[in-house]
Amino acid sequence: LADMELRQPFMDRVIRPALKRLGGLIEQTMPDNARKQIHANLQIAGRPGGMSAADFIAIRYVLTGALCSVGILVGGLTQNRIVLATGAAVGAIVGLYAPVFWLRFRRNQRRSEIQIDLPDVIDVLVVCVEAGLTFEGAIEKVVEKYDHALASEFGRVMQEVRLGRPRLEALEDLGRRTGVEDLNNFVQAIVQSEQLGSGVARILRIQSDEVRMRRLVAAQERGAKASLKMLHPMLGCIFPTLWVILLGPAALLAMHFLRTGG
Repeated sequence: LADMELRQPFMDRVIRPALKRLGGLIEQTMPDNARKQIHANLQIAGRPGGMSAADFIAIRYVLTGALCSVGILVGGLTQNRIVLATGAAVGAIVGLYAPVFWLRFRRNQRRSEIQIDLPDVIDVLVVCVEAGLTFEGAIEKVVEKYDHALASEFGRVMQEVRLGRPRLEALEDLGRRTGVEDLNNFVQAIVQSEQLGSGVARILRIQSDEVRMRRLVAAQERGAKASLKMLHPMLGCIFPTLWVILLGPAALLAMHFLRTGG
């Protein structure tokens, strides 16, 4: 057993357990809402690197201490108290908030990936169900065919079902934990069709059309907003340049005539 432990990477053998213990101690002092928010964000982000809430908390505070120390070291080399204090403050702020912004970025990125891939996945589910597969069999095909965030989430659903969790409950949890509205609506429609005994293929076809329509409407809205956003740089940068190009020669001629008296 000791030999097997020694064969493990140093990160898994020493660093990760130490971070987990430190994060667990800090986590106990945090409010419940803060812990739940970190856990929810990690779930939506797909738990990058298998990171738990305790791991994230520990990394955040260790990074804060490390960057604060670097700031103090750099400031100490200048032998200036103001620079030293500024370096320590900047290092602490960056270490404390950089992991939060990184996690938000990963969360939003994964949500966008799921949103983009959802229509194609629903189309595959429609084809598989209409070909005679069960809904679970269709999900298995999606998991085999694709290697993206949504397929990973469906793979987790099937793993939970194999471990004994009710399928509808696992699907509802999928809609909640990802935080993607279209996916949650799709899951709710499937759950209702199962409860009412409706045909899954028809519901899938309807959901496919609705998701694509919502995506088209969202794209049109973004296009309309983009034209308004372009107005500010045009007014601030492009139009003044055009006025200079168009009116500049005339202004120079007018100045020349005024100086020479005609």
